[in-house]
Amino acid sequence: MTIISYPPKPVPGDRIAVISPSSGLPGLFPLPYELGLERLRKDYGLEPVEYPATRTMGSTPRQRADDIHAAFADPDIKAVMASIGGDDQITVVPLLDRELIRAHPKPFFGMSDNTNLLAFLRETGIVGYHGASVMVELGRPGAMHPRTADSLRAALFTSDEYELRPAERWRDVDGDWADPATFAEEPETRPGNGWTWVNADRVVEGRTWGGCLEIVGWLLMAGRGVASDLSEYDGGVLFLETSEEMPSAKEVFWTLRNMGERGLLGRFSALLMGRAKTWSFDRPHTPEEAAAYASEQREAVLRAVRAYAPDLLVVFDVDLGHTDPQLVIPYGGLVRVDGPARRITVTY
Repeated sequence: MTIISYPPKPVPGDRIAVISPSSGLPGLFPLPYELGLERLRKDYGLEPVEYPATRTMGSTPRQRADDIHAAFADPDIKAVMASIGGDDQITVVPLLDRELIRAHPKPFFGMSDNTNLLAFLRETGIVGYHGASVMVELGRPGAMHPRTADSLRAALFTSDEYELRPAERWRDVDGDWADPATFAEEPETRPGNGWTWVNADRVVEGRTWGGCLEIVGWLLMAGRGVASDLSEYDGGVLFLETSEEMPSAKEVFWTLRNMGERGLLGRFSALLMGRAKTWSFDRPHTPEEAAAYASEQREAVLRAVRAYAPDLLVVFDVDLGHTDPQLVIPYGGLVRVDGPARRITVTY
């Protein structure tokens, strides 16, 4: 059984590494990136420190691994945050020096493709933080959503319990990052409908594993990020969410079915399913199409759960992952899911 510990937390005034372990999109879209850096300084009192590949499109896996090593090894750096995700971080992780990172544990914040690094850190014995990339959450048009800002503040600076609450309004429609007008106005939101609970007759608490479902599928195919002894996950809390790639309901079912066939899905005591991302520039769904997509995904998840883990406590539409507002989830940290009280509490 892996011994997993929370890393020391920064305090206002500390330096935080900003790296691009996946894609150097800050070099293409400076507007949300610079806005995110400004908010790190002004709203959180942290001094961001960039590394050589942070704004470099097409950087090699070795260059990105070097940035990760430098950020963790520097004693003046107290936390590490990804600029954004991407699609090839799986090529970076094999180059990482596990012992170097284990010797210098730090909070790492990222999501989407950064599921690779979060799973690596969990295997290394370090709790990471799923959420709060510089360009997306910190670089949000208008202002950071108050719930996102509060969750991030708690995750950055405290080690306490923190109750997650469903958003009253939310959005997943994005603006053009190349257009300054995108950042001048508060984005449009739609009413929230709360969370949907299944098998909510118990209270469970356990350490988390999961992340972006598409990346979890890749990790399973590559044989990485998953303990060889699946009892590592007994009683744990699985959390999953889907990206702007918007996988079909069939693909979601297939991934969960394969987790079931591997004997993995049934190990967990609860599943937190993030609100589905239902809009992208390639597929700009109408509200009706978006609702249908989300419903089909929910049914796909339930189909797999009924087959492989029929007693699993499931919560749908949790405000995590590719949604706004976004709540930070401790990766490898403790989460308590109270079905009868309809409450989710994380320990940061």
